[in-house]
Amino acid sequence: MNEAGFILGVSDAEHAEFDPTAANQVIVPLACSLRGRTMQLTLTPNSQVSSLYQTTETREQYYCSFGVSPDFVKKIADSPLRIVGSDAEGVLRITELPSHPFFIGILFVPKIRSTDVAPHPLISGLLRAAQYHN
Repeated sequence: MNEAGFILGVSDAEHAEFDPTAANQVIVPLACSLRGRTMQLTLTPNSQVSSLYQTTETREQYYCSFGVSPDFVKKIADSPLRIVGSDAEGVLRITELPSHPFFIGILFVPKIRSTDVAPHPLISGLLRAAQYHN
């Protein structure tokens, strides 16, 4: 079982990329690929993610063709996970687990925007959390 499955209480939760025949796919192939797209995201105020970004809006690049299954969005919303980022159409793009020092689920590639001089806010946040909770 993966982490999302554990939190959601779905013992056979899978990612379609790793198990395309699984019955309970939390992450599924998208009808329209996001590969190569840059999308505007709205972040939930007072979330860990918006605190790391120090804003409630950002643009991120995608290099995948997978997303959260619509069948699981309500289950995620009713779980300890918080939906804290969505695209312009309101589609879930970022989740976090507030009770954890750094449990953030994203569907984009932060290292694309990260440099030695200006590391991506999520990468910096992960490193701070690892240092603080070591």
